Amino acid sequence: MITWGCQMNVYDSARMTDVLRPLGYTPVTDPAAAEMIILNTCHIRDRAAEKVFSELGRLRLIKDEREAQGHKTVLAVAGCVAQAEGEQILKRAPYVDIVLGPQTYHRLPEMVAKAARAGGSVIETDFPAEQKFDFLPEAEAPQTVENVTAFLTVQEGCDKFCSFCVVPYTRGAEASRPVASVLAEARRIVASGVRELTLLGQNVNAYHGEGPDGGTWTLAQLAYALAEIPGLERIRYTTSHPRDMGDDLIAAHHDLPALMPFLHLPVQSGSDSILRAMNRGHTADDYRRLVDRLRTARPDLALSSDFIIGHPGETDADFEATMQLIRDVGFAQAFSFKYSIRPGTPAAGAPLQVKEALKDERLYALQALLREQQDAFNDSVIGDVAPVLFTGHGRKPGQMVGRSPWLQPVHVDGPADLVGTIRPVLITQRLSNSLVGNLVEECVPA
Repeated sequence: MITWGCQMNVYDSARMTDVLRPLGYTPVTDPAAAEMIILNTCHIRDRAAEKVFSELGRLRLIKDEREAQGHKTVLAVAGCVAQAEGEQILKRAPYVDIVLGPQTYHRLPEMVAKAARAGGSVIETDFPAEQKFDFLPEAEAPQTVENVTAFLTVQEGCDKFCSFCVVPYTRGAEASRPVASVLAEARRIVASGVRELTLLGQNVNAYHGEGPDGGTWTLAQLAYALAEIPGLERIRYTTSHPRDMGDDLIAAHHDLPALMPFLHLPVQSGSDSILRAMNRGHTADDYRRLVDRLRTARPDLALSSDFIIGHPGETDADFEATMQLIRDVGFAQAFSFKYSIRPGTPAAGAPLQVKEALKDERLYALQALLREQQDAFNDSVIGDVAPVLFTGHGRKPGQMVGRSPWLQPVHVDGPADLVGTIRPVLITQRLSNSLVGNLVEECVPA
């Protein structure tokens, strides 16, 4: 299983593995030893399709070599590039056996059987009426002791149709899993030793799943129910849209200790004219006011965001408005990208495309400011004691690594049995992208 892209693709890959287990498949790490190779793709980044075809060329060599030795190998392309490109994949790479979109992987066993019977290629890129989660087997428990965090998809799709984004075309309309299904999977995951769950969705805070009473639950209601599961210490969720941040979810950040004080809330731009062109449905001041409400509810809340630089029509004044929003809000972390054309999206044919050299210049300045803020946030916790959930071994002998409530990697020297525990750590140093600390009981008082 080769997985590219977002956390949801990581979750989808795990569930495809679950679907294939009843057919006798088990995961391997070496493609040359695989009877089936699945490339689970992402369409968000620039030139995504070309990267897929390049990888398929490499995988074809493995497939040909195995088949020359008498070993059948099924080659499948899944995910958002499969959804977007569909027939084009089979035209350019006819050696691919299966092409399946992200809404159809519950049908994977049937596709494998069809490919075997017909001896040709199978394509499944519809948006079926049934919810795929209703047809999936129970998720397998994590296979390693160090897997103390896990992803859980609760919502898929998007109805927002931002001008730059392919998600509504590759993932479909917004759909939410029933509460009972989410809670049942969460209990199984936690029973296996997981201590932190990250709830996933393209617009996860638009969650509107059917509740046990037949009514519709919000993400906040789901979070309250999840927090009651014994052994579940931490809850996170991503990715959110400012338009879907309801009053009850803001209140949950105040009420629920298990809901971590770190929120990824993409704004994309600080310019109202660009936000209108992006079809975001909010203004820069709407975002500022929302952040103020969130920080009032949870004063230690740290924010992450997404920024797209060089959207068609972006002027110097628009870019400066984005820089000013960053200065006003302050971010602990952020992801920033140059706008790149996605065929079929409204912005692809928009006038006033920004020149690449200007995008580069603006992105460099924006990332410098964001980096300055990230470093300042990490510096601000030096000398504090933070509860760290330990997730595994570090790179150095005797070193363990975990995560702070604000999602910062934290390294300490300590025993292996720290894994799966939450321990107080005195933060002593900031590195480029992580923190260093000491277990509190090992600190010598000044």
